[in-house]
Amino acid sequence: MMAHPVQEGPYRYRIEPTGAMRVPGVVFASAGLLREAGRALEQVANVATLPGVVDASYAMPDVHWGYGFAIGGVAATDPRDGGVVSPGGVGFDISCGVRLLAADIDAPGLRPVLERLMDGLDPAVPRGMGKGAVWRQPGRADLAGILTGGSRYAVEHGHGEERDLLRCEDGGAVAGADPGQVSGRALERGARQVGSLGSGNHFLEVQRVAEVYDPAAAEAFGLARDQVCVMIHCGSRGLGHQICGDHVRAMDRGMARYGIEVPDRQLACAPVDSAEGRAYLGAMAAAANYGRANRQLLAQAARRVFRRVAGARLELVYDVSHNLAKLEDHLVAGERRRLCVHRKGATLALPPGHPGLPPDLREAGQPVLIPGTMGTASYVLAGVPGGRAFFSTCHGAGRVQSRHQAARGVDGRRLRSSLEAEGIAVRASSWRGLAEEAPAAYKDVSAVVEAGEGAGLCRKVARLVPLGVVKG
Repeated sequence: MMAHPVQEGPYRYRIEPTGAMRVPGVVFASAGLLREAGRALEQVANVATLPGVVDASYAMPDVHWGYGFAIGGVAATDPRDGGVVSPGGVGFDISCGVRLLAADIDAPGLRPVLERLMDGLDPAVPRGMGKGAVWRQPGRADLAGILTGGSRYAVEHGHGEERDLLRCEDGGAVAGADPGQVSGRALERGARQVGSLGSGNHFLEVQRVAEVYDPAAAEAFGLARDQVCVMIHCGSRGLGHQICGDHVRAMDRGMARYGIEVPDRQLACAPVDSAEGRAYLGAMAAAANYGRANRQLLAQAARRVFRRVAGARLELVYDVSHNLAKLEDHLVAGERRRLCVHRKGATLALPPGHPGLPPDLREAGQPVLIPGTMGTASYVLAGVPGGRAFFSTCHGAGRVQSRHQAARGVDGRRLRSSLEAEGIAVRASSWRGLAEEAPAAYKDVSAVVEAGEGAGLCRKVARLVPLGVVKG
């Protein structure tokens, strides 16, 4: 479907409904970021055709081409009006997200032991496509506990502390998980990977708080200038990938039964209240809990290394997903409605005062964690009053080159040398994997954040710069 965006305000473009579109498309971007969106705008228009979609099909400033939905896409449907759930609106890496921990040591204090710290983190963080995990081959009961209990189950079994759960989206576990809707193949893949980083753009990064924009919010989050932090970016590994594929196929077979037609088969969907819709939501919640537990285990691995090498403690700032569909209450045209909100490559950004926030964060708003790329800054943002797009914002820099394009133009060894010349210690699982994630393969994360803030989606709290990175 052709998409012709017209600017209707600062950092906001509108795609008028045409053809089968039920709502407009709205893209939050600068002129430069809009040009980089390319064919992803067609996907924004396609999503606007889904049954029961309300308000608009939204795109965040980091929008780029994805499976069905654009990455950086947000759309809500109303189950009372035939609203559907689409696995393409969540993606294959269900509950992929970011966890940020703050250390009780500053960058000058860590610098003398940074190389030893990175040498310790390197083997402590299983990654890549192969086997290996912090929790080696959990039994059937443990795996079921992870799928239903998420981070809480991990903490209850010695992998963390109770405070972690207060600083985790949904208290560390998504309700409604149904392991019975998870296939045997997905369970088999997941059993080998609990507590592992994965490959691609996933990482564990040691960072320094380089700049604080909102001192009150930074203090509430537990951040201060020059403080050392650890950022972890990963998801539900092979289990989530298998769940997505399994349920896309099931919905593709069932759409005709519900009289649903979509412009792209990758938008396969089913009514939220249908058997297929409930099955997917139950399996998706199980994968989300797996993703939360996965980051919890990796955080504990990092804590052990920090304690041993630097004598430092890590406290959780926040953990939030950016690939999820959730049933939420929102005002639409003055009416409060229960909606199924898809966020794919988009982060929930609850505003100050929201009852879903823990008491110690309520005044500041929800921490929003925006990873950059190797060698570039990452950001901590916060939700804002009246947040748009169902309280959503960006999730990262967003790719402008495919992994193949990036690897063809970059030598991994030279990239590592250039990063280390800048004072960034790099531990990679492969040279090609490193090349695929070169900074040039991504948009300017600072421009993405500026557009998000300018569009009224979020506000800046702090900027973090890398000291060392463990790459998948």
